[in-house]
Amino acid sequence: MQPAEPIEPAERTEPAEPRNVLVACPDGPFLLRGDVEIVTPDGEPVPRRRKTVALCRCGASSIKPYCDGTHKLIGFSTAVGTAEQPSSTA
Repeated sequence: MQPAEPIEPAERTEPAEPRNVLVACPDGPFLLRGDVEIVTPDGEPVPRRRKTVALCRCGASSIKPYCDGTHKLIGFSTAVGTAEQPSSTA
């Protein structure tokens, strides 16, 4: 019987990037990356065509829940204690 060959340790690899990520952009939207279903308060799916979408957090977007860039026009800020509230247009 021949001696067994030594087992080489497995190569170390970098951990895989997470599949789903939520990035809070300074003074802007949340960027949602990955395969996450977005639903209305009633549980109805919201149409989504891309893997990465920008979600409104200023409250003034005309295409909610998605961002339309209005946060720039209204001076939305994510700094603590300085966030401006959008005027009510609904």
